[in-house]
Amino acid sequence: AGDYAARVLRRGTRLRLVDTRGDACANLLLYNADRPIERLNVADTVKVQWNAYLGPGKLLLSDMGRVLMSILDDTSGRHDTFCGCSNERTNAAKYGEGANHTACPNGRDRFVLALAKFGLGRKDVMPNVNLFKGVTVEADGGLTFDGSPGRAGAAVTLRAEMNVLVVLANTPHVLDPRRSYVATPLRVTAWRGPVTPESDAVRNATPEGKRAFQNVEDYFAA
Repeated sequence: AGDYAARVLRRGTRLRLVDTRGDACANLLLYNADRPIERLNVADTVKVQWNAYLGPGKLLLSDMGRVLMSILDDTSGRHDTFCGCSNERTNAAKYGEGANHTACPNGRDRFVLALAKFGLGRKDVMPNVNLFKGVTVEADGGLTFDGSPGRAGAAVTLRAEMNVLVVLANTPHVLDPRRSYVATPLRVTAWRGPVTPESDAVRNATPEGKRAFQNVEDYFAA
């Protein structure tokens, strides 16, 4: 709980996140590793795919209309594209403290520490995706948090469609009502894999997805 990690993964790399005990919250940011001014755009990820609830076959899109990563497998089924991560103020209100070097560090400041290692800073922290904790929009527009402990060993496998900088912070979800700071360990594994072929099922699932993948091909061809 409270830790963070950042790595550059080459195009085609697979990344597997495992919620080892069922109560992790993986705050995720993505950047084009070769030109990090291009980064994850959660609003476009939702809008272009007509779906705010991530799962197998869904794409994580950049602000340039390209696919940064795609979701190959998902045994959790509980993810959040609405709420972003915690900050020092929200953590202090809930836990009594929230700065980086306390027992209750917040997601935003953990992102800043990770990004500093790559020459990026606070201005480069944008809205993130939260994996393993779900939020549902109700008919009246309210948000319902599904924060009950999930199945230990639930996993998500992502595929890098570009050279990406992956930034993770394992901090409690900002809507988690518990007054104790709870986030169980994540296991993160990456391995090399082939670049996505034109015949790939995820690539060809929707017209919007095909266009986003074509934007990737055009980028590398240039």
